[in-house]
Amino acid sequence: MSGEISPLVASLNVAVGGGIGAVLRYHVGRVVGNLAGSGALFPWGTLAVNVIGSLAMGALIGWLARGTMTAQAGESLRLLIGVGLLGGFTTFSAFSAELVTMLHRGQTGMALGYIAASLVAGLAALYFGIIAAQS
Repeated sequence: MSGEISPLVASLNVAVGGGIGAVLRYHVGRVVGNLAGSGALFPWGTLAVNVIGSLAMGALIGWLARGTMTAQAGESLRLLIGVGLLGGFTTFSAFSAELVTMLHRGQTGMALGYIAASLVAGLAALYFGIIAAQS
């Protein structure tokens, strides 16, 4: 292979990172929920996870963009941390990164469409999933 990551190694990076991210999401959500109190109606745990994940994704993108490592090492870290860990922690961080990338490229219309489609389609899919499961 010419410096590429094998599909098996790539998949393992994503799986390991995803497992760690999912466990972190559970614990951060639990701790923040406990701090907010049992009567809190606002989803503080989810908000905290989304904000922390977005900050971490931004830091990862900025760090990888510096280009201080080999392409293979950068791709391994992107898969382990960006796709796996942060994907298991929150998909909002990926949404945020993709949206900011579109805006950075000057694709404002596409970015607005992405926001609208994500919000409307996501909420509609959730609603129809609930209806289907209750039928």
